[in-house]
Amino acid sequence: MARLILFNKPFDVLSQFTDAEGRATLADYVDIPGVYPAGRLDRDSEGLLLLTDDGKLQHWISNPRAKQSKHYWVQVEGEPDEGALRQLATGVRLKDGMTAPAQARLIAPPPVWDRNPPIRHRAEQRTRWIELAIQEGRNRQVRRMTAAVGYPTLRLIRHRIGPWSLGQLRPGEWRGEAVHLPESAPTRRRPRHR
Repeated sequence: MARLILFNKPFDVLSQFTDAEGRATLADYVDIPGVYPAGRLDRDSEGLLLLTDDGKLQHWISNPRAKQSKHYWVQVEGEPDEGALRQLATGVRLKDGMTAPAQARLIAPPPVWDRNPPIRHRAEQRTRWIELAIQEGRNRQVRRMTAAVGYPTLRLIRHRIGPWSLGQLRPGEWRGEAVHLPESAPTRRRPRHR
């Protein structure tokens, strides 16, 4: 049985335990030896980050072949129209190629905490929230997707990965779970000898 930590990563915290530049890291919040992030969340993004002490579980969570959907609440600048949502849903061309289809829909502002510091706000510019679900994990993918369809991301909160969600966790809080790795979980491929 593996240990899984569900952590609500605050804004401006790195998804690692050390930093030579003295920036805030996981070590400032999670004092459990032997756990490591299963995937990443950018420093300027918030929300659910999973940590585990089991290499197979870590690989299963972060492996795109396992199809663990990642669900985000995305506050964007402007008011996305149906065309933009359809583009997000069918795939967006980025510099590193087309994204896979996503789930995208406008939502009411979700029940989230205040961010410190707050997002930049211009009185003449409205903002809207989108819920976006992807199965890929490219670098800054959600931000690049919304920008590509004309609606830059102002705030990004991951609230769910596969079956795990933030629940009532506040920024900086975590909870632990014991997890059994599914039999169908993909494992690392061993290199073939020639």
